Amino acid sequence: MHDIDLRQLRCLVAIADEGTFTDAAIALGVSQAAVSRALAALERSLGVRLLRRTSREVTPTPTGLRVLAQARRVLADVSDLVREATSGRTRLRVGYAWSALGRHTVAFQRRWSAAHADTDLYLVRVNSPSAGLAEGACDLAVVRRAPDDRRFGSAIVGLERRLCALAADDPLARRRSVRLADLADRLLLVDRRTGTATPGLWPPGAGPATEETHDVDDWLTVIASGRGIGVTAEATAHQYPRPGVVYRPVRDAEPVAVRLAWWREDPHPSLQAALELITDLYRSG
Repeated sequence: MHDIDLRQLRCLVAIADEGTFTDAAIALGVSQAAVSRALAALERSLGVRLLRRTSREVTPTPTGLRVLAQARRVLADVSDLVREATSGRTRLRVGYAWSALGRHTVAFQRRWSAAHADTDLYLVRVNSPSAGLAEGACDLAVVRRAPDDRRFGSAIVGLERRLCALAADDPLARRRSVRLADLADRLLLVDRRTGTATPGLWPPGAGPATEETHDVDDWLTVIASGRGIGVTAEATAHQYPRPGVVYRPVRDAEPVAVRLAWWREDPHPSLQAALELITDLYRSG
């Protein structure tokens, strides 16, 4: 295994950027001899010449150009790693699968910025059962199904009505609301990973046929064509209005519980503040 360290890569990049060993040493705050030793050790470890030296200039060899490009990527990745590990108190990433907080999304963003200017808020869409929490893509996740992973804690922050998504020219679209029985002979589009619509909403044996979908845009496209319908949380209608698609309340369906989920063993420092703000938004309507 080649014995390469970040100091050597930093020296290589500094020499290429500054043009001389002397200027690279000044940029790095070390001696010129230290820069020369680091580069020599890197070339010796790789067994290749990386820089061509003359009395007037230092230029990368063809191999050096390839190594230099890789070195820049490695150093950038290390910087990202350090930033990821140390930014926990200055950044809050909230993941969601299909819809964030519906009509409360903008209010959450604005009220958070006003009250917590020292912690930047980012909303991250990840269509996975944990809305990005298990994947490390977010610090907290808005989910509409209770997590079955014991590593996660969760709390209900609000309730949302269930709506039926229909093609705009569907006969049911002329109604102000629909019942589950009205939908039993339709094709129901479901996302088994993250969705809240399942045949379990209907009595045994009385539910509609289903077809799986994996993305909200695909879901809406099929619904607009009239080939299928969707049953979804109210937030979807606010997040994804679409020409050719209308949403109608399903008046005999149980509401959807909106939850905030987090890592039990490593909760984000802003967890409590986020819980309180989101709960207040849903409570106030």
